[in-house]
Amino acid sequence: ARCMAEDGITHVHAHFASHPAAAAFVIHRLEGIPYSFTAHGSDLHRDRHMLCQKVAESRFVVSVSEYNRRVILDACGDENAAKLAVIHCGIDAEFFRPAAGEASGAAGPLRLVCVGTLHEVKGQAVLIEACRLLAARGIDVRCDLVGDGPDRAALEQQARGTGLEGHVRFLGALTRAEVAACLRDAHIAVVPSVPTSDGRREGIPVALMEAAATGRPVIASRLSGIPEAIEDGVQGLLVEPGDAQGLADAIARLAADPALRERLGAAARERMLREFDVSAKVR
Repeated sequence: ARCMAEDGITHVHAHFASHPAAAAFVIHRLEGIPYSFTAHGSDLHRDRHMLCQKVAESRFVVSVSEYNRRVILDACGDENAAKLAVIHCGIDAEFFRPAAGEASGAAGPLRLVCVGTLHEVKGQAVLIEACRLLAARGIDVRCDLVGDGPDRAALEQQARGTGLEGHVRFLGALTRAEVAACLRDAHIAVVPSVPTSDGRREGIPVALMEAAATGRPVIASRLSGIPEAIEDGVQGLLVEPGDAQGLADAIARLAADPALRERLGAAARERMLREFDVSAKVR
């Protein structure tokens, strides 16, 4: 805090409402430097220790979703509304863009992709169960899980136990370019997020926005800020968190209707260009 004051720092902005915002609060108390912070996802939902003090003494607070803004106001009072702003995270829609000459109705299995850390909050276990239900209905799917994480071994065991070897692939952590290629190769992007027992939940997953920018129809959980990016039946389909049967039904619906996939995917990209482009969000 003393070094910041000596260097002429006039404002501190912290990303995450938990420890980073607490550090900014302490700097403000020690040296009087004004601060602000951004509330993203689990940092707000898991632990709101001192949240109202952090809000009260801040110059302003940014939320990545209207849902998170409402959470803060419900906890700390509507008198703080004037200092809370919603700024959605942005994505590079030029990098994540559709491939030319796509043919979503091409022969072969329905290709699903799910990008994210292999962790309970991302809901991959629900997706694997949905794939099992689809296989039982005779719907041929290939599901690529992109990412790594603490739940990998358990998820691989789940896939083996349901006889989905070869249908569910664990691709591990990939580069940004490789992720973009996986999205372009897929028919559908799935974002099956769930709230966890310890209070974790998504804000608006960046992976969801990147998939939508690539022109993929998105099937996602009706959770947190996700409906602010994907309207049910407009840019994709929304299902209840943790509902493997509902997720399987949504996948089956898009499997049977390539024209609907095309329509939802085009609308998803248009929405990302209009409301989630990184340049506009930075401004």
